[in-house]
Amino acid sequence: MGLLSLGTPLHWDEAKQHADHVRSHGITQFLNIWNEHKHREGEPMLWGDEIEYMVVSFDNDSKAAKLSLRQSEILNKLQHVVSDIASDAPDLSMQIPTFHPEFGRYMLESTPGAPYSASLKDLLCVELNMRYRRKIARGHLKPHEVPITLTSFPRLGCPPFLDPHAEPRGDASRSLFLPDQLINPHVRFPTLAANIRRRRGSKVAINVPVFFDTNTPRPFIDPTVPWDRDLFPEDAEAKNGAALPDHIYMDAMGFGMGCSCLQITVQASDVHEAFTIYDALAPVAPIMLALTAASPAYRGYLADVDCRWNIISASVDDRTPEERGMKPLKTNRHRIPKSRYDSIDSYLSPSHLNRPEYNDNPLPLDEGVRERLMNAGIEEPLANHIAHLFIRDPIVIFSELLDQDDSTSSDHFENIQSTNWQTLRFKPPPPNSPIGWRVEFRSMEVQLTDFENAAFSVFIVLLVKAILKFGLNFYLPMSKVDENMQRAQVRNAAREQKFFFRKDVNPPSSSSASSFPTSASHAPPPPRAPSGASSASRSAATNGHAPRSPPQTNGHASPVEEEYEEMTLDEILNGNSDKFPGLLGLVNAYLDTLEASEKTLRELRKYLDLIKGRADGTYETTATWIRKFVRSHPAYAHDSVVSQEINYDLCVALDEIERGVRPAPTLLPPTYLGSSRARDPELVELCASSTPGHTPTPEAPRTPRAPEIVNPALA
Repeated sequence: MGLLSLGTPLHWDEAKQHADHVRSHGITQFLNIWNEHKHREGEPMLWGDEIEYMVVSFDNDSKAAKLSLRQSEILNKLQHVVSDIASDAPDLSMQIPTFHPEFGRYMLESTPGAPYSASLKDLLCVELNMRYRRKIARGHLKPHEVPITLTSFPRLGCPPFLDPHAEPRGDASRSLFLPDQLINPHVRFPTLAANIRRRRGSKVAINVPVFFDTNTPRPFIDPTVPWDRDLFPEDAEAKNGAALPDHIYMDAMGFGMGCSCLQITVQASDVHEAFTIYDALAPVAPIMLALTAASPAYRGYLADVDCRWNIISASVDDRTPEERGMKPLKTNRHRIPKSRYDSIDSYLSPSHLNRPEYNDNPLPLDEGVRERLMNAGIEEPLANHIAHLFIRDPIVIFSELLDQDDSTSSDHFENIQSTNWQTLRFKPPPPNSPIGWRVEFRSMEVQLTDFENAAFSVFIVLLVKAILKFGLNFYLPMSKVDENMQRAQVRNAAREQKFFFRKDVNPPSSSSASSFPTSASHAPPPPRAPSGASSASRSAATNGHAPRSPPQTNGHASPVEEEYEEMTLDEILNGNSDKFPGLLGLVNAYLDTLEASEKTLRELRKYLDLIKGRADGTYETTATWIRKFVRSHPAYAHDSVVSQEINYDLCVALDEIERGVRPAPTLLPPTYLGSSRARDPELVELCASSTPGHTPTPEAPRTPRAPEIVNPALA
């Protein structure tokens, strides 16, 4: 959701005059945080998830599924509900879920009320907590409204698609298709949309290749675009070249930021462990994007892509023509290769494993920021990262927040940090907070069911644990990570694309970290701690994982190009040789090192089996399922059009699948029961066992409690 502040937002013409002020004080604020927390260590691994829902309003008489614009009313009610629950059970107040606004006025975001630990018992509580959140939300909507975890609404921008209806005549977006009433009324959001347009010098231009079916016209020139509208000066952009032939054209921030996703935030033991997690998950981000693909339709048409990523990237692309390379640099400082919503461009760790050759993307920097950071003792990879983020201008500035106490505030830093929406986000501790160094994993598309969302969340956390336990090396040239991001979005990428991935993920033989075992009997011994340290401090210092290797000066044995190869998603997840066991093999190797009951492992492997099945083709992605549903619908004319009737039936079907009313054997395992039927007594029992004397149910699950810390996903 990003930074929400109250105040008077500045028009871009005024805001840009204060950009250097915000940048300068933002770096001061970061350095204050760095100096206070750079030696902080021994923090427990805690994590949280963020799930976004679309509130769909069903008009059964007209067979229309629309997006409900009652976000403010719904959130107000939910806040009272969770407050009442907390009052009735004060001992569980930290375990009550929370709900938050999002960009779209039809969207809700939910998080657990307190962070999870990475213990296996806590991982088993995730699905129960997600179910509980959905149940609370659903129980306080109108009878015709349903919260659906849908990545993209297929008919966004195709009237009638809103409840209540509104015309696209708003001054913030000036869209041909989306009214401003769709935008969250908090002043940050319409100002963000308007200032992105003003800074760019035009509306955003989103062009998604249309899926050519047998009756789709060639060339495809969209007849639903109001080519001759003359309400705003920007209206002529579509016919003057912004709308490309053979593409689905969209022209507003809402088309991207109105999509939903699943995000995971992990707290690290210390800042260097955060670097390790960030770097290791960078090559994983496009893999998980392909595996969770869930958005094949936009503005009433089937697209030739399966994912949202490039749509959101284009929807907030505030770069000027000079920054996009369309004109010579004259008034702007940098040629910027990417939108501010895109994949990361550099790794963070100063480790010897992070070879210079891996950071092969163009990396424009604010040289003044970089010099200031380096002079303050910031290591070069982090200094480059921050200096790269700070080539961007702050888009929304509140006049009341221009002058801040840099020793107690991080608002100026977060103003720029939180509007660099990338596949991962390195998150420093907030000022005066017990929260530690964190990494946010941002590439995944939200899934239809809580079972799937829990499965992907649990998998990412277990993968992080395996990375740290075995000192795994996933480094890949950034240019290949970027290429993977594009391949991940191609239609049916999960089955038909290959991705660059590292062939050998073991740490170098000179590393002190143990390579992963092939069975429990080969588990590595626990790392040795410095003599004189207590067992508790030894464990806390590394979160129970292998210690980091000291920097080494030895050269690398082989060229970078020999370290990776193209693999299928099946090979990356499930392995292709004894040398590369696959990401699931690594997770299972980590589980083999733990003392866990067979019952616990059996429940966890239900999640891992879903991941395995998605990778090997046993189960199709949500995008593939939706595409097949549309193309097999009796009303579909094989012309790429997702009509109102098809969209209505699709949303009904998606809700029925989530509730377990409609079977979906190609999407979900036969053991899936649905939220309306699932009781999972064994899972409830295992989750309850982590708190003696308290037995949660699917209607009232326990979110594991952590001492004196708020959910890291909320900060």
